[in-house]
Amino acid sequence: MNNKAAIFLAVSLPLLACQRSPSSGGFSASGHVEATQVRLAGKVSGTLLEVRFQEGETLNAGDVVARLDTAQLQRELEKAKAQKDAAAAELALLEAGARREEIAEAQARLKAAQAELAAAQADVARYQPLAQKGAANRKLLEDAETKALTAAQQVKALEARLQLLRAGARSEEKAAARARLAAAEAQVKVLEQVLADSVIVSPIAGTVIEKLAEPGEFLPAGTPVLVVADLANPWLEVYVDEPHLAHLRLGQTVKVKVDGRTDTFEGVVSFIAPQPEFTPKNVQTPDERAKLVFKVKVALENPGGVFKPGMPADAFFSAP
Repeated sequence: MNNKAAIFLAVSLPLLACQRSPSSGGFSASGHVEATQVRLAGKVSGTLLEVRFQEGETLNAGDVVARLDTAQLQRELEKAKAQKDAAAAELALLEAGARREEIAEAQARLKAAQAELAAAQADVARYQPLAQKGAANRKLLEDAETKALTAAQQVKALEARLQLLRAGARSEEKAAARARLAAAEAQVKVLEQVLADSVIVSPIAGTVIEKLAEPGEFLPAGTPVLVVADLANPWLEVYVDEPHLAHLRLGQTVKVKVDGRTDTFEGVVSFIAPQPEFTPKNVQTPDERAKLVFKVKVALENPGGVFKPGMPADAFFSAP
């Protein structure tokens, strides 16, 4: 083995190995500090309008951290609401039926149209005998016939309208109107949900440890904008082999040291894996990777912000 390889193994192997402490009868284990991390992303696609927090800043659970541009969505929502209102009004009219005033108005319009038809028919009868006496009279007859035809069509349409008003809307028409209203209401709800999803909210309190997007960028749905870590409640994750499990219990106080500091911190065993696993792959030798070990988490207090994700640290477990 060359010198570089020897140095590399000497540094790497203790990171996950357990070592017995001769003076205390306990043992130590090395690992890394971990913290709950959340990648904050929008549920919908859109252009990033603003980011309210920068790296290193703290935030609370429920804080709005970023917003997407929703101008176009707002316009679509206004249009959808107008369509919903129109559909509701249409259904209300169909269900209420025609008012007496509407029927009276329809009757008056029909009566006026019938009078126009009668006048037009009278003109036709008057101009027919004169049509053979000159082109001018033929033109008068043609105009009268056209006017009479138009008046007859108007009378027919108004008669049908009056009949519908008197009969009321059919059940099929009401059902169709209800379906249109339901579709319009559903569209409004969809757009309102999209608008809500355009606001990115942090589910946890923590510190922004990474900013991944800038205002003006178009973000597909699910693209993270910030990474937030709960630095107030970190833990040290180590791996312990089976012979040392007898020295462990939940709630046990553990001494913790971090590289580069001479002081010692306290932690509490918060998790002991019920099942063993092979030593993680970042151990460099096949022999070490073949060992079965148990994951152990040591909860840490972090009022001064000493512990940061990824920081190497050592845990010292006392003998029972």
